[in-house]
Amino acid sequence: MSTGFTVIRDNTPASAIPKGAVVAMGNFDGVHLGHRAVIGAALAMGRAHGVPALAVTFEPHPRSFFSPNTPQFRLTDETNKLRLLAATGLAGAVVMTFDKARAGTSAQDFIHHDLIGRLGISGIAVGYDFHFGKGRVGSPSLLVSEAPRLGIEVDVQAHVDIEERPVSSSAIRMALAEGEIADATTMLGGPWFVTGKVIHGEKRGRDLGYPTANIRLDKHCGLKHGIYAVRVGNGSQRFDGVASFGRRPTFDNGAPLLEVFLFDFKGDLYDAVLDVAFIGFIREELKFDTIEALIRQMDDDSAKARALLAAAPDAFPQLGVIG
Repeated sequence: MSTGFTVIRDNTPASAIPKGAVVAMGNFDGVHLGHRAVIGAALAMGRAHGVPALAVTFEPHPRSFFSPNTPQFRLTDETNKLRLLAATGLAGAVVMTFDKARAGTSAQDFIHHDLIGRLGISGIAVGYDFHFGKGRVGSPSLLVSEAPRLGIEVDVQAHVDIEERPVSSSAIRMALAEGEIADATTMLGGPWFVTGKVIHGEKRGRDLGYPTANIRLDKHCGLKHGIYAVRVGNGSQRFDGVASFGRRPTFDNGAPLLEVFLFDFKGDLYDAVLDVAFIGFIREELKFDTIEALIRQMDDDSAKARALLAAAPDAFPQLGVIG
């Protein structure tokens, strides 16, 4: 196994899989504080036994497989999930393809064939509510009951609460849908972010004095339409800015678009792939009667964004390198 964060897939040769590792198993959408408790337990178990700790996760998200026609707002796509996992201290991740065959695998077969046979795990950490196997029969209690016979250690993590509310991916999605950025950030343990390529737009921002980097987000993105204070990553560079996500009601009321204005930046970002972290919500999207009124509001939005960003100078997701 190479150094750094290694990704193991269904076609990875068995000889390249480190036998005896411990794993943290879950879907890990968002890699929030509840997920991090499971990961922390696996890391502690790995240190105690002197073996590497890996994440075991599934792609596509099982929810997308079982409900293909239902819009799915994912907090992190596969790549960003792995980048977040790579920053936790894990040695790598096992990405299992979730397809018809996987959905039809019994919990016992999954444990014996996938976890013990192929991965050769010595321990596993899961969340209290994680289920697996055909019919979701697999559970933390099943793993605990099987552990002595299998000779593995099992750690089941309780839910993580913030102000008596359980942290969950669905709760974070709801917070983002309501523009509650502070709540989402708290549950995630860092700012929520998206990644996308800068595309050409209508160039209206230039005429308004606010040239923007435009990014088309996933069509199922459930973020509330509005204006946000953002911090943008371009490789190792960081830029503060203000962003609009929505349909541009003053102009065309078109398909949702993320438009980011970077403060104190000169240059060409077309085709650049940017990480955009959402630091604070400023206001809802509005329609203006005049361009002058829009510009005055944009000036005010920028001032508020600068203040929010100044109050959180180091806010940016911790991302690792997928090796």
